[in-house]
Amino acid sequence: MYNKKKTLFPLFLTFVPFWLFAQKVTDTTAVADTAKVLKGVIINAKPFQEVIPVQSLSGKQLENLSSHNVADALRYFAGTQIKDYGGLGGLKTVDVRNMGTHHVGVFYDGIQLGNAQNGVTDLGKYSLDDMEALTLYNGQKSEIFQSAKDFASASTIYMRTKRPVFEQNKNSNLLLRYKTMSINYHDPSFRWEQKLNDRLSMSVSSEYIKSNGKYQFRYKRNNQDGTLAYDTTATRMNSDISAFRIESGLYGKINNGSWNANLYYYDSKRGAPGAIVENKFADGFRQKDQNFFAQAFLVKDFSAKYKFQVRLKYADDHTHYLARDTTSILGETVTEGAQSDDSYHQQEFYLSAVNMYSILPVWDVSLSTDLQYNRLDATRRGIQTQFSYPQRYTALVSLASSLKLGEFKVLGNVLGTYVKEEVRYNAKAPDKTEFTPALFLGYKPFKAYDFNLRAFAKRIFRMPTFNDLYYTMVGSSTLKPEYMNQYDLGFTYNFPIGKGFLEKFSLQADAYYTHTKDKIVAAPTGNLFRWMMTNMGQVRGKGIDAVINIAGHLNRLNLSANLAYTYAESRDYTKFAGLELSSYGDQIPYTPWHSGSTILNAGYESWNFNYSFIYVGKRYNGNVNNIKVNEVQPWYTQDLSLQKRFTLDHNKIKATVELNNLLNQHYEVIYNYPMPGRTMKFIISIEL
Repeated sequence: MYNKKKTLFPLFLTFVPFWLFAQKVTDTTAVADTAKVLKGVIINAKPFQEVIPVQSLSGKQLENLSSHNVADALRYFAGTQIKDYGGLGGLKTVDVRNMGTHHVGVFYDGIQLGNAQNGVTDLGKYSLDDMEALTLYNGQKSEIFQSAKDFASASTIYMRTKRPVFEQNKNSNLLLRYKTMSINYHDPSFRWEQKLNDRLSMSVSSEYIKSNGKYQFRYKRNNQDGTLAYDTTATRMNSDISAFRIESGLYGKINNGSWNANLYYYDSKRGAPGAIVENKFADGFRQKDQNFFAQAFLVKDFSAKYKFQVRLKYADDHTHYLARDTTSILGETVTEGAQSDDSYHQQEFYLSAVNMYSILPVWDVSLSTDLQYNRLDATRRGIQTQFSYPQRYTALVSLASSLKLGEFKVLGNVLGTYVKEEVRYNAKAPDKTEFTPALFLGYKPFKAYDFNLRAFAKRIFRMPTFNDLYYTMVGSSTLKPEYMNQYDLGFTYNFPIGKGFLEKFSLQADAYYTHTKDKIVAAPTGNLFRWMMTNMGQVRGKGIDAVINIAGHLNRLNLSANLAYTYAESRDYTKFAGLELSSYGDQIPYTPWHSGSTILNAGYESWNFNYSFIYVGKRYNGNVNNIKVNEVQPWYTQDLSLQKRFTLDHNKIKATVELNNLLNQHYEVIYNYPMPGRTMKFIISIEL
């Protein structure tokens, strides 16, 4: 009985603010609306100092990009690589500093998007239409008032959706938008915002995408001796998509705090375009997704020293994957039979509570507790082996502290993770307990200059996914977590600007080193037709990220530029049975040594012009060895967009013309997955 009370007592301390909140929620004292400009208000808040490397796209800059999903916009961040499997329906994932997709935490309005089955978040599902800001942190945020999940990734991406903002004497906003492309693409959408009262507002947005996804591409391959093997032009097939998205938000204010609740639903039927191999230009892979989640967030200041926040989420995801053999007869694609016909159902429950207390004006501490439950069911037709039906219970506790002494700031935290799993038909998976620390330092050496130095060291791990552990004839239930050590040293300098053309000139640069231990990879067993997951990978990486931001004006012409550059070296030092593999010391697949991007924008009264450029240098494909035949050539794209805003009967109208891949470059992000050539897009939007 004593041990039971001892276990429940920390949870009582963590969630006691719920009871306190219930006692005070009836207070109807007005709070300031952060969306309004108020005169004569003095804010007594602590000065914020960014310690951790951060990159952000928000507001007009995000709106002006020739990008329409989150994955496309993230290409402009230094240190990121987007894995795009081609076509409108192809999977799109993000990798930061070549540490692997599984080490990137993706957060939607403060709560992480999860996928316990394979650990991958498809960023192509999330539109930029309702996005206010995209932010990338290497390590984690420069604050401690956050959930334990925020501490649990090697890098984090935050998607913040728009909040309702109302002009004077206006209680509702309605935005209608329509997009079309030169490759048979139709995309109508709307966003409705309604002010219910001074403390409560809501929003509803929806979008429908329909396209056959067909586009021409060039397929060129050489033999190992350098002679030409293939050179042809074909049409990308099985890249169609039909997708529907609807989401809503409710936003409220309470005394010294706020809350919001969100619903999200996404339904798509799409072709999953396969690789172009052995002169095969069509396949029968089909995928159907139904994704739903409901989440809520509340934050409240109970006193000048104590703050509390809570997050809740329920997610329900269905995926149906169908693969068929196809062949081409007289130019027609003929279906021969089913290879696999699998359905997966995931469920997730998540609860987080965060307490922060200011011991001194310069010293804060926080305690974060997260509880999460994941379950995976499957129907695998034609597979005789039994499925494991795994369930995972995860508890995360983070103790963090922030100290500011003059121009010196330090953040530190220790994250404890406990995982318990239950599986059917397999031996019981062992429980896992891990403790991982992180330390961040920031220093401003010169008071007269806005120059900040920073450094951090972080150790983190990622749990094996359900596929890693239990996938039929491949998974291994004895897998250990995959560990990641990351070290960073950098600076940010905002140049002093006087009167004249320049309004902003800032430079930030970071050098980093990463080491992945016990990397989870697929290795052959005694049977060449049976592989299994094992902890044998070792990867060491180093690189430099640099970003320059410039803004200025010439009379009424506003100009801005964002330039990003990355040098990356990530090498495989994997051994198997104590022996070095043939790829030992090679650059890991799809890691370019050099990459970068440029965004140039010019705005004049109601006109706006945007030019963007992305470059990815030479790299190697997934065939392991760094040899000539495995080289993937550099690629670059250039996009242009022109916008015009005007008013008609007090309604705001914006017309946009975009030209993507201006020079019609034939390129592949992933080997044998060709990308679209030159396309033109037209967008019209009306604000009522």
